[in-house]
Order: sequence, then structure tokens, then C-alpha cells
Amino acid sequence: MISPVLDNCFTPTLYRGKEWYWANGWPSCNHVPCPRWNYTLMTFIQINRDQLIEDLSAMIRCPSVNSFGTATQPGAEAAMANLYEYQMRQLDLEIGTRTVEPGRRNVWGTLKGSGSGPTVLLVGHLDTVGVDTYTEPFMPKVENGHIYGRGSCDMKAGLSAYLEVVRYFKRSGTLPRGDLILAGVVDEEHAMIGSKDFGKNGPKVDCAIVAEPSSLGISANHKGQMLMTIKTKGLAAHSSMPSSGRNAVYHMATVLKALQGYAEDLSSRHPNPICGSPSFSVGVIRGGDNACSVPDFCEIDIDRRTIPGETSASVIAEITAVLEAAKRTEPTLDYKLGPPFLDLPPLDTSPESRVMQAIVFACETVTGEAKIYGFPGSTDAPNFGCPTIICGPGELAQCHSLNEYVSIDQIEDAVRIYIHAILKMNS
Repeated sequence: MISPVLDNCFTPTLYRGKEWYWANGWPSCNHVPCPRWNYTLMTFIQINRDQLIEDLSAMIRCPSVNSFGTATQPGAEAAMANLYEYQMRQLDLEIGTRTVEPGRRNVWGTLKGSGSGPTVLLVGHLDTVGVDTYTEPFMPKVENGHIYGRGSCDMKAGLSAYLEVVRYFKRSGTLPRGDLILAGVVDEEHAMIGSKDFGKNGPKVDCAIVAEPSSLGISANHKGQMLMTIKTKGLAAHSSMPSSGRNAVYHMATVLKALQGYAEDLSSRHPNPICGSPSFSVGVIRGGDNACSVPDFCEIDIDRRTIPGETSASVIAEITAVLEAAKRTEPTLDYKLGPPFLDLPPLDTSPESRVMQAIVFACETVTGEAKIYGFPGSTDAPNFGCPTIICGPGELAQCHSLNEYVSIDQIEDAVRIYIHAILKMNS
């Protein structure tokens, strides 16, 4: 049915119940965007809720726990990559894939646009955290408007929402001018090798949306993250004759005291207005073989969170200076600072970027507000090599929990937000 085009969106005759408009056609006006009809536009995007639940349930039933660098059978995420590829093939998308490590591959599907427009990437990670002590983590349960199970919130809900976005464009018969790419990448929960490889070797895109759980808030900024290992080397000896050896654990204590001072210094630095201050933490310590020996090795894993304006080189130089200062207090200190095993730059997308402007418009259209904040964790977002924002269904507090769930209504609204943002970027 063809709807009338109205010169005045405030015409009194428009105030009818939405059931009337479903029966007689939806009005439009010459005001773009029309503030009066944001709700109308949002409601008009019908969601196949049953299919959305079916897709997400299939993903929850498919374990994709990250191995976190431990030696396991290859293919921890392979089944999920196979499933997402199958789901995209069902939508007749053009499939691409690239193996990052044996048994671990990124997969993507392209919906070709109708003309020339920006190539938009909707991307998420295929892996999840572990399930120790989690009861029936891979048994999806729908209850009280939520769906439960490992990965439901972080972030298979986003991956299922992307599929419904494509279905909408196919149902409506109206394609965006630019290409739309859906992608699932591996290893976000550990070293982010999937997104790093996608940014270097995947299809070229103009902008990206990452559906990490943000309660449909918008994040264009978050801290970077550098993970490194520091080792101290000692000399083994029998513990009954400690003076015959050189205790690597004692030497690490000297290092730790210096690093604690460094952490305190970072917390007092001038903060970024969105991301806050940089930070430093020691997360893991390992050393020695047994209590009856003077340990000849000790090592720690450190986590340095960076803010816009800091570089990897400057951070490594700072930590090296701290270690050299410690060595001056303990001349026999023998240390080694290893290269980063995760080196993620800060996310710092311009508020003037096309994707940011579009997602703000879309959130205001669908939910009535655009909640903008700095994302508290680190994500794949900085690795895609293009302006990228985070906006997804689910609450961050549910991530990694032992009772993970996501609101189905939020997934539906996420679909509507992505559709509006894509159309806005192609207008």
C-alpha cells in the first residue's frame, strides 16, 4: 500500500492508533528525520522474534570456549565458525573465510549493495570464556523475556542480531547502496588474533559496529591494553645453602616494589576526558620448582591500560626505565621484559565520524536516547582499521558470569538500531 506524503508531520488527522496505520498505510513527511514519527519508523521494522531466538539458541548450543593459549585439540572455535557460516549461507550471502591459526578461522558474509555507498561491517567474536562450575552452560533457556546460556550476552546475541538485519533488507526489497558485511572473528577473549588478522587481511570496510554488550549504549572510546611478561633470572642452589644461589623470587620482589610505584604514578596522571587515567596491574606470578631449592627463575604477567596519545613504544620505554631504576638498587638483578603478547591500541573514534553520527541518530530513533560513554573493558574494535563504535544488546555485568543471559527485547531493538544506522550512512 502506498502511504501519503505529508507536508506537515503535525497534521492533527495523523493522531490515530498504530493498528489503523497497519491497516491503511504509514504516513511520511518532508522532515527528515521526522521527530514525530521516530516511534512509527521503529515499530514498522518488524522483527522475526522466533527466528532470532532459534539462531541464538543454536549458537549457545555450540560450545566455542577459548583455549587461552593452552595446548588443546585444534578447533576450539571451529564448530561456531562452521555454524555462523551455515547461517549466513542460508541468507545467500557471499562467504569469505581465512584461517588465522590451525582450527581457528574468521568467517564473513557480504550482502552486496544496490549502488555505491559505504561498506559497513557488523562484526563480533565467535569465542566465549570458560564454563567451570557453570550448570548446563550450553543448554539455552528462554524465560521471562530473556535467553540464558554461555555466550548469550557476550556476544552471540549480537551475531544473531546481524542475521536479522540481513533478513530485514531481503524482506523489504530495499538494499543499502553500499555493501554490508557480517563477520565472526576468533580469539577476542584472549589475544585478539582474529580481529588483528581481519583488519590486515580481511575485506576492506569503511566503518564498523561491534555488538559487545553495552545495554544499547554507544562507546566510541576505550583504553588500549598491553600484556607483557617480565622474567628475573637467578642461580639455583639447595635451600639449606641459600647464599650459594641467587634467588629470582627475591629479585622479583624488588621489581614488584618498583612497579607498584609506577602504578601509583599512572593513577595520578592527567586523565583522558572519556577514558580516564592509564593504569597498571600485575596479574600472574610464577617462580621456582619446589620449596627446597633456591629458585632460579620467576616471572610475572603485567597488564598496562593505555589512553589516547600513548604509544606502545612509549609504554615499553617507561617500563624499561622503571626496571633499570630497580637494577640500580639491586646490581645483581637480571631481568628480561618480553614483547607484548597483546598490543591493542585505544579505541578513539571521532564523534564527527559517519558511523558515530549514524548510530546516535539510530539510538535516538529506536530508544529515544543516545547514551554515550567510554567502554570500561577492551575489545576487538581498534583492530579493524576503520572508524568503529561499540553498541550491543546485553548488560556488561552478565559477561563471564555463571548465569549469563540477555534480554530478547534488547536484541530486537539492536536490530532496529543497526538497520537505521546503515540506512542513515547510505542516505
